[in-house]
Amino acid sequence: MASPHLPFLSFPKTLPPLPPPLKTHAHRTSLAAAPAPPPAPPDGAGPAAPTRGDRFLGRQLATEAAARVLAPEDADRRRRRKEKRRALARKPSGLASCYGCGAPLQTAEEAAPGYVDPDTYQLKKRHHQLRTVLCGRCKLLSHGHMVTAVGGHGGYPGGKKFVSAEQLREKLSYLRHEKALIVKLVDIVDFNGSFLARVRDFAGANPIILVITKVDLLPRDTDLNCIGDWVVESVVKKKLNVLSVHLTSSKSLVGITGVISEIHQERKGRDVYILGSANVGKSAFISAMLRTMAYKDPVAAAAQKYKPIQSAVPGTTLGPIQIEAFLGGGKLYDTPGVHLHHRQAAVIHADDLPSLAPQSRLKGRCFPMLN
Repeated sequence: MASPHLPFLSFPKTLPPLPPPLKTHAHRTSLAAAPAPPPAPPDGAGPAAPTRGDRFLGRQLATEAAARVLAPEDADRRRRRKEKRRALARKPSGLASCYGCGAPLQTAEEAAPGYVDPDTYQLKKRHHQLRTVLCGRCKLLSHGHMVTAVGGHGGYPGGKKFVSAEQLREKLSYLRHEKALIVKLVDIVDFNGSFLARVRDFAGANPIILVITKVDLLPRDTDLNCIGDWVVESVVKKKLNVLSVHLTSSKSLVGITGVISEIHQERKGRDVYILGSANVGKSAFISAMLRTMAYKDPVAAAAQKYKPIQSAVPGTTLGPIQIEAFLGGGKLYDTPGVHLHHRQAAVIHADDLPSLAPQSRLKGRCFPMLN
């Protein structure tokens, strides 16, 4: 079937021109409002280009203005660097010290901490065994003698004072500039007295693990969960940010495994410092740690032979004691206790302290309410 015939449509080759656009009122207004171009200035009347002297003077003025703005910041930065250098200068060096108390070994004054017989000192030095030397004071402490060494504000009122409490605090000032993990110890029997609220003055921004010691002295029917909740609430009130809280006993090894696991998890290659007020049980805690770690860590097992001395005398440790305790590297440090003037150790004679320190579980008593 043939398709129907479609008519052919023809278009003109050229289209007619479009009409000109209409000039609206707005268009006329915009044309009228356009500013006229400024007339060109005559020759020699325009602004002159800046000379080399003008550019140099401008740079000098800008430099002086910037120096005036940055001067306070530079002075503060220099002050912080100076304080950091001064604090790091107190960091214990390679000087040989007693492994029991951290006092530098010496052969001059027999009654002072760190004293070693000259012949013994020379023999140990010849065989490179000075790290295995125990000073005369530590030998007396290990046999139950109450040999005091700390005096001054927050120190001992009785006994000979070889070092002040302020000097012990200065020995810890370098710690805030170190990258370390802080394990802070608090005595549960004297929680508020041994809490060391200004621990950030020593620890700086380093992370802190809070360890509560001597929970074995609490009454037998004590609910440790309630004690833990109370401790956490108290820490929040004191506005101290910690990684975790652990209830421990260095005597019965309660909670020690949890602290060790937390240290291995958070250490990340950093050194570990045991920090706390005087006589909270830092040396006993380190001994319990080494005893627990010795089952799996041969380095900790070897470190048990030369561990810090434990004594009822606050101020037994007189300097940071370095302990090789971790198989993968890193060190454990026992530090001098921070002496606080409001604790009973600062006002009671050394001979009376053993009789006042609790040796067995406390007994709780309930008193009737008076109307």
